[in-house]
Amino acid sequence: MALPVGLRALRHRDFRLFWSGQLVSLIGTWMQSVGQSWLVLELTNSPFRLGMIGTLQFGPILLFSFLGGAISDRVRKRRMLIGTQTALMLQAFTLSALVWSGHVQFWHVALLAALYGLANTLDMPARQSFIAHLVPRGDLMNAIALNSAVFNGARVVGPAVAGLLVARYGTAAAFLFNGLSFVAVIAALAAIRTEGAPRPPSGLGMGAEIAQGVRYALGTPRIALVFGLLLSVSLFVVNTNVVVPLIARNVLNQGAHGFGLLMASLGMGAVMGALTVAALARGRPPLGFVVGPAIAAALLLVGLSFVHHFGLAASVLMALGFAQIVFMTSCNTTVQITVPDELRGRIMGLYALVFAGMTPIGSLLMGTIAERWGVARACAVGGTTGLLLVSGLTLAWRRHQRGTEPSPASPDGRSVP
Repeated sequence: MALPVGLRALRHRDFRLFWSGQLVSLIGTWMQSVGQSWLVLELTNSPFRLGMIGTLQFGPILLFSFLGGAISDRVRKRRMLIGTQTALMLQAFTLSALVWSGHVQFWHVALLAALYGLANTLDMPARQSFIAHLVPRGDLMNAIALNSAVFNGARVVGPAVAGLLVARYGTAAAFLFNGLSFVAVIAALAAIRTEGAPRPPSGLGMGAEIAQGVRYALGTPRIALVFGLLLSVSLFVVNTNVVVPLIARNVLNQGAHGFGLLMASLGMGAVMGALTVAALARGRPPLGFVVGPAIAAALLLVGLSFVHHFGLAASVLMALGFAQIVFMTSCNTTVQITVPDELRGRIMGLYALVFAGMTPIGSLLMGTIAERWGVARACAVGGTTGLLLVSGLTLAWRRHQRGTEPSPASPDGRSVP
């Protein structure tokens, strides 16, 4: 049976296996995210320490993502992913055992968050660049959009289920389910035939290869703009791991179940955005698909600072999820379609640095503002700053593009001043 156009990447066996394994595993990942945030608040009741966990979890990406990207260009990506997914599975089982034993302390959570970040530093660039090995280039944008859909579909199911589990059985159940969910993705990776073979040796050292990737990113105007916008949004706008639990607990007076429903609303909007991109997009997305959703997400975060009703908060988060995922999918696709194959791992390592590496700084910033002045002011500051940066970068890029356009020629062939 022929698949709809919006699902065309699923025609490819290896991508189907990869996509299916991710679906199960990512549900567990989002369950752990909800459980971890709630556990930290139960242990410390501190927005600052909640932000610190985000810093520890994503800090290794900030420090080592260039190295992770360069390594992924040199190794078989399938085997590397089996290793990183196994490490993440063991981390989840350890956290579950600590909570169930009743001996968990904040420093345990902090240490395990940092170990998660180290494994994720190797996993992210390899997983992002592996998709390009599983489908032909013509189906790449559809594959990226479907991967975003499954990521955010898990964000709908995971938090909602985690909210119920945490409310009834405690946070250990969420961590246990996450550990078990990695079995599915490891089995799928074992069945995939595509190895994601490394590129031929360049003869350059690791440092020279990393520098080559950075020069390409900074020297390609559209890629440089995408990374600038991604940095701004990641730093000031995409901090839902800190913002949503604080809104649920401190503004709306909700428990774990209400928190899970709010996260599910965010994820539902993201799924709608990913499916919209999968159905409509062809080739490299236009610049408006990147800039427009970034501006919308910043404005919605500002709007969230005025919300004090659960239903309205869920609606704003749904719209925020839609805007965020259209923005992120468009950024990812722009980079993947533009970059040459031999630089893919290094550029996706840089992508991980800008996308996830800014999260620790943003989490700590938002947690600090929320601790001192409240979560509403943190949302207002983050959204306003993100809006100003996105607008400024876009205007600067347009001015640069106009400056590099050739001058119109006169009828005799000379340039018109």
